[in-house]
Amino acid sequence: MTGLDERSKLLRGLAIDALEGGERGHIGSTMSLIEILRVLFDSVLFFDSNNPVLPERDRLILSKGHGCIALYALLADKGFFPAELLGTFCRFDSILGGHPESSHVPGVEAPTGSLGHGLSVGVGMAFAARILDRKNKVVVVVGDGELDEGSIWEAALAAGHHRLGNLTVVVDFNGLQSYGPVEDVWRLEPIAAKFEAFGFDAHEVDGHDVDQLKGVLLADKVSSNPRVVIARTIKGRGISFAENNPSWHHKAKLNPDDIAELRQALLDA
Repeated sequence: MTGLDERSKLLRGLAIDALEGGERGHIGSTMSLIEILRVLFDSVLFFDSNNPVLPERDRLILSKGHGCIALYALLADKGFFPAELLGTFCRFDSILGGHPESSHVPGVEAPTGSLGHGLSVGVGMAFAARILDRKNKVVVVVGDGELDEGSIWEAALAAGHHRLGNLTVVVDFNGLQSYGPVEDVWRLEPIAAKFEAFGFDAHEVDGHDVDQLKGVLLADKVSSNPRVVIARTIKGRGISFAENNPSWHHKAKLNPDDIAELRQALLDA
């Protein structure tokens, strides 16, 4: 496994700032998402951080809302709000809650907390763009464990039926749920074939390889089908003791020593 480049370390450092401020958070899910969101915000999505509701903007929905610290890191990095606010994460008077809220956080398109809802919202946005004859791209990032929800497959059925070619689903497939391996909870493989059966063009990439992510997300589409990108990731990536460790899915209490260990592990990554 290759080490992280400086941008990936910087973004994880911003995430740790939020973990320190809130003294809690979903570490594993946050770290597996960083490169996916990095490529989307750096290279794929059209947006204006000074006008977050610009009608022409592309839409990103983080359906696995518990990974919101990664989203907050990118939004701060892109200037949607001051980076200093990351240190207020989960505080009583903060806009940055434990799940993202569109009514509070600039750049958040939909509130997501209860899993399985984001793709349905994204399908609605993609269909609305078609009706309004707009070119907006809609990207929905879901978790692998989230695919256990039936509402995901109802939305996928609608997307395939209506051939929503402006919709991309990215699956953060890190192989672990909150209490164990995904395959032990509910077997998902062959996941690409499942989406293809619903009418999607399916692609699989290393979810921490920026070039691979760019290659598929920036590629010209060859059909009018919706697209799914199955991004194979490592839960906790960049924090050696948290990688593939379900006990780091979420921590309800992080002390200063924990934060120091997280920062040192990131330096060594």
